[in-house]
Amino acid sequence: MTILRTIFLTGTLIGAAAGAAHADDLKVALIYGKTGPLEAYAKQTEIGLRMGFEYATKNTMTVDGRKIVIITKDDQGKPDLSKAALAEAYQDDKADIAIGTTSSAAALADLPVAEENKKILIVEPAVADQITGEKWNKYIFRTARNSSQDAIANAVAIGKPGVTIATLAQDYAFGRDGVAAFKDALAKTGATLATEEYVPTNTTDFTAAAQRLFDALKDKPGRKIIWVIWAGAGDPLTKLQDMDPKRYGIELSTGGNILPALAAYKRLPDMEGATYYYYAIPKNRINDWFVAEHQKRFNAPPDFFTAGGFAAAMAVVTAVEKAKSTDTEKLITAMEGLEFDTPKGKMVFRKEDHQALQSMYHFKVKVDPNLAWAVNEPVRELKIEDMTIPIKNKR
Repeated sequence: MTILRTIFLTGTLIGAAAGAAHADDLKVALIYGKTGPLEAYAKQTEIGLRMGFEYATKNTMTVDGRKIVIITKDDQGKPDLSKAALAEAYQDDKADIAIGTTSSAAALADLPVAEENKKILIVEPAVADQITGEKWNKYIFRTARNSSQDAIANAVAIGKPGVTIATLAQDYAFGRDGVAAFKDALAKTGATLATEEYVPTNTTDFTAAAQRLFDALKDKPGRKIIWVIWAGAGDPLTKLQDMDPKRYGIELSTGGNILPALAAYKRLPDMEGATYYYYAIPKNRINDWFVAEHQKRFNAPPDFFTAGGFAAAMAVVTAVEKAKSTDTEKLITAMEGLEFDTPKGKMVFRKEDHQALQSMYHFKVKVDPNLAWAVNEPVRELKIEDMTIPIKNKR
């Protein structure tokens, strides 16, 4: 593992100085893609994690009498590096608990490493359903929302009797699984699904797909919506908007995003969808502190994945306090069904698959000329009981 240590950025910046960790410290490994295509997400996660530990421990940086030490390892979003980093954290660094990682592909590679080492891995922020689905094992917990939660929240937000919806997604597991979850949830709302359109992941010209979507919707009565599920480049929303769907009475819809990506939403005033987090929506004491402190320290509000990192820290502290131990089996017992507070409010680790059930938020886009991003104005909170999230593991 000595070569790997020259690759991974390793730090112990909370609870003990670098190189000064002790055997009785609470060692938490953060595996994340600090360099690579998901760098922005990873950096947010780390900031949120550190702020979450600060808040959860009332600035003492201790849990159950043990100093918290964070060990960070950059996996560059690569599955092979992620597996090696996690194994090093468990075996060489003696991490009690690990958190990560940013990429879903890397997170899926990490799952068997947690099982082999019989140690807890809290997945944050990777969203692939398989993580708490068919690839899951009992050592895996997830504070991040999964793809189904995103899709179902959007279906609940925009689906109503008299509404006709068509979907646009990338033609791979993320897009097809997301639409499948959306479709199942939409059926319960009374809305009608007119068609599903799938295009290659690297599509930049949406002309043909858009025309097929327009043709499927234009003669339908009532409200007509194209719902887009997309990851990465291509900017289908802007491309669709440029083709003037309003001439057919067609609206666009999609889920929330990080603040830099919300800049593009300013072209879509009044668009509705559902989001995981937007700093101005949750009204609770933790989020009030989080927003104020983040603004003070970084001259910007917290974002999607800062909230996720914060939630992971809150989960760790709550679990260790309840278990009064970092013994893996005692932690699993404590964490199954565990309720813990976050900037979003209460989360609950579902016993069956260890997925964190949590609120989502139905929003409408508003444009504030003083902000670089579009405002996610709250319409309503979609609470845990408002969404039926399928259990997909084989436990």
